[in-house]
Amino acid sequence: MKKMGPRSAPAEPFFLQADCGRRFCLYHAPQAEKECRGAFLYVHPFGEEMNKSRRMAALQARAFAAMGFGVLQIDLFGCGDSSGDFSDARWDIWKQDLTIARAWLAERVAAPISLWGLRLGALLALDFARGTSTKIAQILLWQPVLSGDSFLTQFLRLRLANEMLSSNQSNTGGTSALRNRLKAGEPLEVAGYELAPDLAIAIDGLKAADLAVKNSPVHWFEIVAELGRPMTPAGAKVVNAWKESEVELFLHLVPCLPFWATQEIVECPELVSATANAVAC
Repeated sequence: MKKMGPRSAPAEPFFLQADCGRRFCLYHAPQAEKECRGAFLYVHPFGEEMNKSRRMAALQARAFAAMGFGVLQIDLFGCGDSSGDFSDARWDIWKQDLTIARAWLAERVAAPISLWGLRLGALLALDFARGTSTKIAQILLWQPVLSGDSFLTQFLRLRLANEMLSSNQSNTGGTSALRNRLKAGEPLEVAGYELAPDLAIAIDGLKAADLAVKNSPVHWFEIVAELGRPMTPAGAKVVNAWKESEVELFLHLVPCLPFWATQEIVECPELVSATANAVAC
């Protein structure tokens, strides 16, 4: 695997106290010789996508630190090395985690604080920004999930695929049957993660088009297969809806592999560069 990214001081690991235990965090301080230009709170993706994306998140955090930005990476409740089981995770708890993390950053740096979310973490960042009265300097979205409904369906299909492989039979109930079990209050284990009905319902109701943020510039980084490829029609529809809502939106199409879903851990230096360039402007 090719290595890239600027050298910087090691990130500072620590645990942040919250209502439900502690949250594991990594803080990337801005380089000492740089004037602090601001700070970013990173909102990680869902499930296994979080693990697949750790390398890219670290590379971007180091790039920001080299530019003079502080970056706080937090493992949300029930995720990574934080307290709690994934089965106890809830959307509202995750938003409260962001409130606590942002407050920590505000005490650490006397500079504007921004949000940076990946995949479902992008929707969480948007939902958090819409519900806070505190100014968010800017919002960076890496490949935001467009529909919680579709995302949940894709996640549930992992369980169906596993059942088909283990039993060598097709599952006639499909995702509709799994959704009905969730609606009945039954937790489901999917790809090693126990999904609580409350969390599933919260995700199911999310739509990027409904999460327009008007009071902060938004940089949307969309991954495309190759240079010159347009974004998907579904993504373009959300872009149009946000522009009609007067969102200050900047769209960046970046060719690279979907690193959050690849079998092997991969890097996308083009995305790191595009994100750094957008912030530097």
